[in-house]
Amino acid sequence: MQTGAAIELRGVRKTFGPMVAVEGLDLTIPRGALYGFIGPNGAGKTTSIRMIMSILMPDSGELRVLGQRSALEAKDRIGYLPEERGTYRKMKVGAYLSYIARLKGVSDKGLRDRIDRLLTRVGLPGVEGKKSEELSKGMLQKVQFVAAIIHSPDLLILDEPFSGLDPVSSRLLRELILAEHARGATILFSTHVMPHAEDLCDHVIMVHRGRKVLDEPVAGIRRRYVPRAIRFEPLVADADVARVRALAEVESCQPVEGGYEVLLRDGSDAGRAVHSIAGALPVARIELKRHRLEDVFVQLVAEGGALTDTESLHVQLGGNGAGSVAA
Repeated sequence: MQTGAAIELRGVRKTFGPMVAVEGLDLTIPRGALYGFIGPNGAGKTTSIRMIMSILMPDSGELRVLGQRSALEAKDRIGYLPEERGTYRKMKVGAYLSYIARLKGVSDKGLRDRIDRLLTRVGLPGVEGKKSEELSKGMLQKVQFVAAIIHSPDLLILDEPFSGLDPVSSRLLRELILAEHARGATILFSTHVMPHAEDLCDHVIMVHRGRKVLDEPVAGIRRRYVPRAIRFEPLVADADVARVRALAEVESCQPVEGGYEVLLRDGSDAGRAVHSIAGALPVARIELKRHRLEDVFVQLVAEGGALTDTESLHVQLGGNGAGSVAA
């Protein structure tokens, strides 16, 4: 194993009775990286994270975290936001965060100011005197995020961090995650809402039914899966698109909201097709329709066995389905 990596897994397997939750998982996350761990509910993401955190032990395989054989040996250097949200509900927020900070070895000197500053950053100024039970679910989630970063961890692991947050809070959390990454933290976060990973990550790992199906930089995925669709808006509303349909590289041209979508024939050059379409009729706007991560995931899984309807719905809509031990 590479001692310079933040997280390393080799051939990790985990079962629960007859169910295989994770099978043969290999994973290397370099220090300072920002990785997304994606896939539908039940894919094995949370089980994998729990093994990384030494909450669960693998049945077989090797695992190292920050150069140690167990996360327990590096616990003061790790921040963790679990999928199951929870605080000491009768405890005041300030006291709770002070307690977590001391567990992580943070000095009392300047701690109160640090807590005040972090609560302000997450949009919760002045709540340190409130009990956790007085806060909404979204507010509690922000408090737990503060608890995860209170000690400026070297490694930050976030399990479904955006779950249950409104759009404004999601945007704020995104900014805070990027700030932690800019500080130098290695970040791994799991999500079944793939646009979150596409928007944030340098690199993604996709899992399906406990197996890794993709481990690649986001930029590499976009280069690898060449777009075969082009969207355009004619300059005039009643434009005749027959000339576009007649182009040799065009397989179909269908109306969509805001214009038309062209599907290219296999082997066609997308860049050349853009120029051909623009030459066939005046356009107000024309662009390549890039593959989204969910499109890539569906394509990969379809090549190895079809998605169930429920899995497809979770991937495409980011829905919250029933919980699974292999989440």
